[in-house]
Amino acid sequence: MAQNNNSSNNLVVRQASGALEQMKYEVAQELGISFPQDGYAGNLTSYENGSIGGYITKRLVTIAEQQLAGQFQ
Repeated sequence: MAQNNNSSNNLVVRQASGALEQMKYEVAQELGISFPQDGYAGNLTSYENGSIGGYITKRLVTIAEQQLAGQFQ
């Protein structure tokens, strides 16, 4: 039975949680955004949170493209 969760951020691969969390802090640092160590991003602006999410998405797409390209060489 499916979980009734209001969040759209459900991980398909739960083991990726730690890596994604680390990536969030790395991207924020690269963008010069001080991401709180407690993980609460409510004090960041929408622009800052959107920038972090956007760069994470770009990085994940790049990783997936590289893996796919490696499979078809």
